[in-house]
Amino acid sequence: MTGSVTKVQVLSIYKQLLRESQKFDSYSFRNYAVRRIKDTFKLNKSITQAIEVQKQYQIANENLGIIKRQVIIGKMYSSDKLVIENPSNK
Repeated sequence: MTGSVTKVQVLSIYKQLLRESQKFDSYSFRNYAVRRIKDTFKLNKSITQAIEVQKQYQIANENLGIIKRQVIIGKMYSSDKLVIENPSNK
């Protein structure tokens, strides 16, 4: 990708990562992915250099592809939901 990365593109990849990570069947994977995404974006929000922003954007795109593949693999080997995931009968 050439040129600078816009704020709209950064927000878009952030939303895509969060949306895709919600597709994990495993409660643990889902929560871990969401936590890592939020923590990483919070840590990198002060980056202002265009080259570094572009580098982090490229890493986010690669991670999006990894998450998409892992979601597919997770669905192939899915298991029962955990007790904390099942809604209780109130």
